[in-house]
Formats: sequence, C-alpha cells, structure tokens
Amino acid sequence: MTVWNSGDRIKAVIPMNEQRYNKISQFFTRHSVLLFLLKFIYTFLPFAVFLAYPALIIVLFIMTLNGEADRATLIKCVTVPAVTFLALTVLRRFINRPRPYETYNIKPLIPRDKKGESFPSRHTASVFIIAMVYLYLNTAVGIAALIIGIMIAASRVLAGVHFIKDVVVGALFSVILGVFGLFII
Repeated sequence: MTVWNSGDRIKAVIPMNEQRYNKISQFFTRHSVLLFLLKFIYTFLPFAVFLAYPALIIVLFIMTLNGEADRATLIKCVTVPAVTFLALTVLRRFINRPRPYETYNIKPLIPRDKKGESFPSRHTASVFIIAMVYLYLNTAVGIAALIIGIMIAASRVLAGVHFIKDVVVGALFSVILGVFGLFII
C-alpha cells in the first residue's frame, strides 16, 4: 500500500528501518528452521533459476535447429534478458544506493560485504526477466517462475541485503521490459 507525500514520491506505508530489520533478524535467529529456509530460498532458488535458463536456451536452440521453434523466439528469449541485465547493471552503478546494512546498524542474516549498488536488486530483476521468458513460452511455468521470483525478492529483504523498493523496482523493471520485448515487439 502506498501514499503520496508532498514531494510526489511514493513511500511505503510500512517502511523498513533499523528497528524493523532488527526485529526480523531476531525472529529468524530465534527460529532456526525458518532461518535455514530463508537461507535456502536466498541461495538455492536463484541458483536453480539461473541454471534452468541456459538449459532452456539450449533446448530452444535445438528445437530451432529441428524446425520445432522459430528463430525469432530464440532471439527474443536471449536478447531481452541480456538487454535487461545490462541496462539494470548500468543503472545500478549510476545510482549506487547503499544497502540496508550500510545505512542502518544491522547485521544481515546472510553475511555480505558488498558496498552500494543496492537499487534496483539485480537478483530480483534477473529472476523476473527469466520468469517473463518462461511466461512467454509457457503460461503455467511462467506463473510458477514469477512465484519463485516473489520468494527470492522477499528473501533478499528479509535477509537485510536489500530494501523493499530495491526488489519492487527490480521486479517491475523486468516485467515492463519483458512485456515490451517479448509480447509487444
């Protein structure tokens, strides 16, 4: 839920601040099973998605060679994520916003020492653009990938390595470019 402030900027009604991050951190450290689950989602799910994408491209390439898929589909499924990733990387470097553990006196639940480049979240954006490719090719798999993307985005905020706005903008960036590049062009 959002509200407009006098500067016409959107602010979250429930902003993440040092106190909230510390409460989340304490909650997860008190519940070791949930902390393990958070670490699993944070680490394994992006890895699985990033491995599945090249496998998909290889399958699509073989299908194109066999005449079972068209070349334009293969080109879209490679270039749209590549352009999205590169554009986001340049944008992050240009903006160079600090991470929650740099801004607040918190210790992230997943140890990190990277400085800056928090906004927008590249992991979130990458997962969402890959999900858009899956959505373009198969609706059911695409919806499952979007759900995984939401889980990854949430894990990055809960772990204390990104702000909510970092993951929301990363997801929106990819969804918008994915819709435009895959479904409109």
